[in-house]
Amino acid sequence: MGGELYNCKDPAVWRSVFTLYSDVVEEKTTTSKGRKAGKLAALDKWYQEELPRAVSGRTEKYLTHAELVQLMEWKLTRGKFRPTLQQMVRSNSSDAVEACTRRAFKLLPDISAAIAEISKLKAVGPATASAVLVAGAPQLIAFMADEAVESIPGLVPIKYTLKHYILYLDKVRECAKRLNKNDLVKDWTPHRIEQCLWTWAVAGQIKPLLLKGIVLHQSKTVDKEKSAAPRPVKRQKTK
Repeated sequence: MGGELYNCKDPAVWRSVFTLYSDVVEEKTTTSKGRKAGKLAALDKWYQEELPRAVSGRTEKYLTHAELVQLMEWKLTRGKFRPTLQQMVRSNSSDAVEACTRRAFKLLPDISAAIAEISKLKAVGPATASAVLVAGAPQLIAFMADEAVESIPGLVPIKYTLKHYILYLDKVRECAKRLNKNDLVKDWTPHRIEQCLWTWAVAGQIKPLLLKGIVLHQSKTVDKEKSAAPRPVKRQKTK
């Protein structure tokens, strides 16, 4: 399903998917079990709204130790839960977190350098580093969510390397550029594309009915394109 959305050029379809983001987060929250149960909605609201306001409100952009720890909790609650990472990220000193993230934001728009800088912290790889940078630069960065990466043709199997992240980001940026070209509002960012891909993939897994109308709308678009395409001329059989 994800590949279908990524290849869709209709901004209206993408906008319809984006409006479902909160619904899918809520659905995933209510269906989560164990340590994840009931936590995702509150953590996601914090990550998508409160953290960006805090980071952008500072004279220089950076994350505090407490924010990095909570960001890791959000990431693990939204995806695969690995308690050892939670413990390891706590072992970073407050000074190291603030200094490292501050340097990373200053390195932008050099994405590779910024990701590499944050990856110096314990338990932080390209995926977590991308989540940190989204908090202060969503117009440049997309979070490396498994579901979003898997939704783009040619990026499976996922490799949690800087090289693979850049391949993913390039594809996401291409998509944002394509949609902005066809959209009067032109508000598509890498982060918004990533949210849509995640929404599409996760809804397809846990509650496909949410996508029913969008799938039908997209199918009609595809059908129109097929009907408009020239039909091959049938050759007469030779006797």
